[in-house]
Amino acid sequence: MTTLPPERISTPDTHRHRDVAESFGADAERYDRTRPPYPDALIERIIAGSPGRDVLDIGCGTGIEARQFQAAGCRVLGVEPDGRMAAFARGTGVDVEVATIEDWNPAGRTFDAAVAGTAWHWVDPVAGAAKAARVLRPAGRLAVFWHVFQLPDEVTDAFVETYQRVAPDSPFNVRAAGQAAKQGLDAYQPILDKAAAGIEKAGGFAAPEQWRFEWERTYTRDEWLDQMPTQGTLTRLPADQVAEVLDGVGAAIDALGGAFTMPYATVTVTATRRAPE
Repeated sequence: MTTLPPERISTPDTHRHRDVAESFGADAERYDRTRPPYPDALIERIIAGSPGRDVLDIGCGTGIEARQFQAAGCRVLGVEPDGRMAAFARGTGVDVEVATIEDWNPAGRTFDAAVAGTAWHWVDPVAGAAKAARVLRPAGRLAVFWHVFQLPDEVTDAFVETYQRVAPDSPFNVRAAGQAAKQGLDAYQPILDKAAAGIEKAGGFAAPEQWRFEWERTYTRDEWLDQMPTQGTLTRLPADQVAEVLDGVGAAIDALGGAFTMPYATVTVTATRRAPE
């Protein structure tokens, strides 16, 4: 089973909460170090289904997927609204321009693929798809993707209980997210449907399709607690409150033997650019 990303907010208009999206740069190094890369099979399939190797990475963050595309022989331009994340990505060899995709000026440039890794929920789904259609070459591919993961129930419950006690006034509906975590991938389907609907409404694309890649990773207690402060539920909390949440989750992982194996599914909504009529 899989779960919703912990940064999901209790509103269908997640892209309007730019303040949360732009909080991840507070510790860009930790974000880059702890967030997992994407399956090689996904990268390879996007490249194989595109007419060339010029890639636009929308909301590229610290450059995690950008570097994967570069390693596969692609030329990548990132667009990232958070200057701190963009600076980190540049330091790793990724060319990045600072802007939201909605406001970004392509200046006549075109691409073979436009991708967004764990970022499209911060983008207006229609305006973002329309901009992608504008810059993609005929048969170019738009691919937006997320990691969906399944924490052990004990870890999810410890997070929800501790977070609600520490931050009762938070705008994040962590109890709803915790409940959705136990419903499987179906609970994530609304985000995928919203992305597909935005692509269809923007026009210029063939019918969207969904891809799914399953894998798993084992985390020690310290490894998972190291990643947690990069989640949107925690990036704006004071350090002492974050520490309390980590203590609660850490105790739950200790009770499981100090580690757990997490099933992941990397899910993708993708469509190809139709040739102009």
